[in-house]
Amino acid sequence: MAMDRPFPDFSSLRPAGGKRSTKRDRILGTFLRQEGHLSADDLFDLVRRDEPGIGRATVYRTLQWMVDAGLARKVDFGEGRSRFEPTYRHPRHFHLICTMCHRSSEFLSSDVEALMEEIASARHFTPAQAVVQILGTCEECRTGSRSATAAIDGKTTELVFARDALRIAIATERSGLEFYTRAAGLTKDARGRSVFERLAGEERDHLNTLEKRYRELLAKDPLLESRPTFLFFKGAASGLFAEGAEKLRKGVNDQQALLIGIRCERGSHKFFKRYGERFEDSEGKQVFLEFADEERAHLNLLIREYRALAERQGRSGSARAAVKSRH
Repeated sequence: MAMDRPFPDFSSLRPAGGKRSTKRDRILGTFLRQEGHLSADDLFDLVRRDEPGIGRATVYRTLQWMVDAGLARKVDFGEGRSRFEPTYRHPRHFHLICTMCHRSSEFLSSDVEALMEEIASARHFTPAQAVVQILGTCEECRTGSRSATAAIDGKTTELVFARDALRIAIATERSGLEFYTRAAGLTKDARGRSVFERLAGEERDHLNTLEKRYRELLAKDPLLESRPTFLFFKGAASGLFAEGAEKLRKGVNDQQALLIGIRCERGSHKFFKRYGERFEDSEGKQVFLEFADEERAHLNLLIREYRALAERQGRSGSARAAVKSRH
């Protein structure tokens, strides 16, 4: 199915030593409008419908150029031939592949990525590309009944990725709202309490905005809410401030509350920035980077307030010491 959406200008991309090619541009345009995973022959058949004069060898060379240019990914589903998928607005991902029907379902796991990075670092290896494929049997082939968890592929991946990114952001906002509301109630320092109340208010506003955005996204696909998870980020599902809110329940002083907030905001900023910068252009990427910017602003505010509180307490301590020395 063709995807009706604008594409950026790729005209500046050239093969090494190559010139502008109208044929290549047409092959690229046809490829980017498709969903799912195409073989070279699939793409050739699609191109020939509109451009009978384009040969098979030209399509094959263009596919390899697209892979080299980062416009396409090459995958192998065990069929004896390679398949290709566009990278534009399609997040990098791993595959579950059914060896019976050869259908694939896409997912991304921060735990898998972290393990691969750890291994590469330990071996002093610089990875250029990672391909993770889990081969097995899908529910439909195994049981003979239609699966309740349909495969995630093509355009569906883009929507599910945005849905999961918003779910993580909403969970983080809710945990942040709980944290700052609780911190405001515990803090005795008037300025610190004011900062926590301000941040709680911002979290509430951001939460309302994200929930509205989530509802608008669901309107694009009536089945979107029930589709399987694409993003597997351990520790993020319940919100990145959940652990901090639990620490507040155990009792802390004003400085400790600020320090916990700083650690939570720093962790949240690093999480959303790290993955947002890795994602290809997509709504999910935009959600992560926008959230990273918000968390950075909150982090800077908390750091300033922590320093100001320490300075006020230091002056107060010096004043008390001076009073005692006079008696």
